[in-house]
Amino acid sequence: MGRQMQANSHLAIISDPWTVVIHPLAEQELKALAPDLQARFVRIAELLEAFGPQHVGLPHIRPLENKLWEMRMIGRDGIARALYAAVHARRLVVLHVFVKKTQTTPRKAITTAHQRLETAA
Repeated sequence: MGRQMQANSHLAIISDPWTVVIHPLAEQELKALAPDLQARFVRIAELLEAFGPQHVGLPHIRPLENKLWEMRMIGRDGIARALYAAVHARRLVVLHVFVKKTQTTPRKAITTAHQRLETAA
């Protein structure tokens, strides 16, 4: 019996799954994106739910500031970002979605995400 436990000791501990939820205003913004960027968003959200944010990194996501992270969507029709934060109970809340037009994430987009986080949390 001890040998069997050692053989199975490499198995991962099963924990509660992560969920991605979308703020109502961010959902409207997401629907306004081109279809290929929407599909990319869905793929990244699936990765986050399946593996958790700690196991998904560049080029899919990256930290911004404080509690904010960004999903990085690149498609034929351009570049978009979805700003999100991790909140209680292994829940990721998408707060703001926008088409990226400059090298850096606009301060206005970060401010919008922070404001929505205050009401969402």
